[in-house]
Amino acid sequence: MAPEVDSSHVPAPTHRSADLPGTDSAGGDLAGAVPGASEHASPGRAGQAAPGEAPAEPDDYPLPAPAAPGAPPAERTEAGTPTPPAGTKLCVACRSGHVAPDGYCENCGHAQPRERDHMEQELDTVAAVSDRGLRHHRNEDAFTISSTALPDGSPAVVAIVCDGVSSATRPDEASMAASRAADLALKDSLPRGTHPQQAMHEAIVAASEAVNALAEEPHGAREHQPHQNAPACTLVGAVVAGGLLVIGWVGDSRAYWVPADRTAPTVRLTEDDSWAAQMVAAGLMNEAEAYADERAHAITGWLGADAYELEPHTASFKPDRPGVVVVCTDGLWNYAEAAEEMARAVPADAALRPLHSARVLVGHALDGGGHDNVTVAVLPFPVAPRGAGSA
Repeated sequence: MAPEVDSSHVPAPTHRSADLPGTDSAGGDLAGAVPGASEHASPGRAGQAAPGEAPAEPDDYPLPAPAAPGAPPAERTEAGTPTPPAGTKLCVACRSGHVAPDGYCENCGHAQPRERDHMEQELDTVAAVSDRGLRHHRNEDAFTISSTALPDGSPAVVAIVCDGVSSATRPDEASMAASRAADLALKDSLPRGTHPQQAMHEAIVAASEAVNALAEEPHGAREHQPHQNAPACTLVGAVVAGGLLVIGWVGDSRAYWVPADRTAPTVRLTEDDSWAAQMVAAGLMNEAEAYADERAHAITGWLGADAYELEPHTASFKPDRPGVVVVCTDGLWNYAEAAEEMARAVPADAALRPLHSARVLVGHALDGGGHDNVTVAVLPFPVAPRGAGSA
């Protein structure tokens, strides 16, 4: 399948409970919480009975604070522990402590998963999954998927995947800003009748501007860290609209075409902006040698204020049979680099179950070692009928 047009020639400190001051449910000091407290109270102490006497009654009985007006009464479990109000996040480790605003459990101190550690989204016609992986402390990938309509009412489906550059500052913010800006630009231009390939080019420019804006700081803000790299990320996107499949990219995130019946070959639709790709293009190394080199993944194109020059790549295709587009970061294709390997990894029913297929592909990367964040969107071609989503 030849391109119709090609535009690019400490963990939280832990404490023993006795180290911390506290009170019991009646308002009294917990045993061991008050330094210097003796094991036995003296006979004359208020509220304590002398030997042979009946226990003295306390002067008053502390009452619980009244509930806020209109608040429902707290339910109680069988053990008598109040059930936290609806919407309270409980610790994934101890299952009882509340999660503080800093993301740590107030009871056991366990760090909670971040929202971006694992993300999934499915629409009727496209699905995407992103995972932090097994080696990184945060997920610096991002994606957006959406659908809109062309002026004639026919559907247009969009998938954008971005990979933050780890050597730059705030790579997670860069990938999120780029994916959102590109998606918004496409949803604005496609309904106005802009050709999908031109719309993709404009979307990449908009994404670049959004990432550049992250580097615009007040004068002197970098004085203490003058050698910081500006926020940066890669981008790859796909649009299925009007019988066309349009791909756009900057960097080394990729798109693959996988025919549904597998009678035709699977094809990689993008060319990496990377050191390895340059070596292969110049005839200095074959692909196996280039990608085995430690410099292979050094990217030569990206979105960000430190980029040498913005060169959006776009290509338009007209597939002659049904299939799926796999849009992914290198966290996936490192474990299925060749088109044939990707074809084996993609489930046979991917066009009918895109979310399931995206999960399978992320699992493939995690099973392979999960050395990087991994993000994949699966977009069927042609657009699936509305309501025919994954099971």
